[in-house]
Amino acid sequence: MSRAACAVIHSKALQHNLQCVRNASPDSRILAIIKANGYGHGMVRVAQALHQADGFGVASLHEAVVLRQAGIDNTIVLLEGFADLEELRLASQHRLDVVVHQQQQVDLIINHSFPAAVTIWLKLDTGMHRLGLSSDSFRAAAQQLQACDWINTDIRLMTHFACADDRDNDMTNVQLHRFETSAAGLAGEHSLANSAAILGWPATHGQWLRPGIMLYGVSPFTEGQGAAEGLQPAMTLKSRLIAVNHYRRGETVGYGASWSCPEDMPIGVVAIGYGDGYPRHAPSGTPLLVNGRRVPMVGRVSMDMITVDLRTQPDANIGDEVILWGDGLAVEEIARLASTIAYELLCHVSQRVHMIDDGE
Repeated sequence: MSRAACAVIHSKALQHNLQCVRNASPDSRILAIIKANGYGHGMVRVAQALHQADGFGVASLHEAVVLRQAGIDNTIVLLEGFADLEELRLASQHRLDVVVHQQQQVDLIINHSFPAAVTIWLKLDTGMHRLGLSSDSFRAAAQQLQACDWINTDIRLMTHFACADDRDNDMTNVQLHRFETSAAGLAGEHSLANSAAILGWPATHGQWLRPGIMLYGVSPFTEGQGAAEGLQPAMTLKSRLIAVNHYRRGETVGYGASWSCPEDMPIGVVAIGYGDGYPRHAPSGTPLLVNGRRVPMVGRVSMDMITVDLRTQPDANIGDEVILWGDGLAVEEIARLASTIAYELLCHVSQRVHMIDDGE
């Protein structure tokens, strides 16, 4: 028997969110970011749902090969580039675009060649200080690569924003200015905007957008929820009640006996825990939906179970549906209560959680 915990993936929500990206910048192309197993939603499933995207961005060669083996024929970009000559060879073999962010990568490209041409996305560090070439190196690298006869000459120029999720932080404008200054006079399409920049900084849109978290229905901003941006949640994490017990006032619930019943009351046990990816540090009071109505979690999250206060749901029974986040309960709310971010919750849904399409 499979565990009750499951993640329902809403393909129509993914497609709706992709359309929101197009609506924000109709003349731009879209590189949908589906790394980290499609932000926990299933990379191949997401790619199939988002087949109308102009391309996909992944973190590793392995992710890209999995997509090719699944029959995904769209442009695929290796966002971390390649580590050595063998990875560059495989990128060429599998028709993958590569991000170039180090001079060592430039040197490998210009000193070797492969039969299949590769498209380069040349990355400038404008202030994120993670990956990317300095301004002087960026311009020199662009000239070196454009003179290389075995790569596609339409080099794409890109950067990544550090603070676009904060609409009040001027760092995004500073980075945009640095990019425009460094890229001035260089041929090539521009790619700057992540989800937050797509929604909050229209001047950054350029020819290629790189939406990530917004595709999954989550707000990319430090405050707020996806619904406020017109987005729909692409995952509903759910389980069921496997027990309903009644305890007296003063009795404690869960590890550490950290929560006591304030009165005689029913306690429900839900078949999900940190072994499934539910955040262990979610505090008592974190909401869940039992039969569509909010109830608070009580006590500590266990590996396989959590306990809930059913005083407002006296008719709840074993087998009743429980939603942890998604349809009717924003994952951003759960993340804030657990002192983390929605990205982490989605990515941490474990392999023992059965993923199903909403059409199944």
